[in-house]
Amino acid sequence: TRPDDGCYVQGLFMEGAALNLELSVLVRQQPKVLVQELPIMQIIPIELSKLKLQGTIRVPVYVTQERKNAMGVGLMMEADVRTVDHPSHWILQGVAITLNIDT
Repeated sequence: TRPDDGCYVQGLFMEGAALNLELSVLVRQQPKVLVQELPIMQIIPIELSKLKLQGTIRVPVYVTQERKNAMGVGLMMEADVRTVDHPSHWILQGVAITLNIDT
């Protein structure tokens, strides 16, 4: 079914962290698991001036795992994801979401 706001997307992958599906919050990755496929997610665009979030980190969404193409372009958008850890922890882990993974 079609959502009232935004759209559904699938085929996203997370690097540097995992998503706890029950709590919808970032958690540390399992050992030896570098990439987690994310479930179908709803993307809702919101004006930045109307966005008032707490307990989240802004995660970059890239087209590829290389995080840029030959022209140096790759950042599509940023997604706000809930976290209980300090955002600096996830920044140091290099958390990112990608549309494609290298197989």
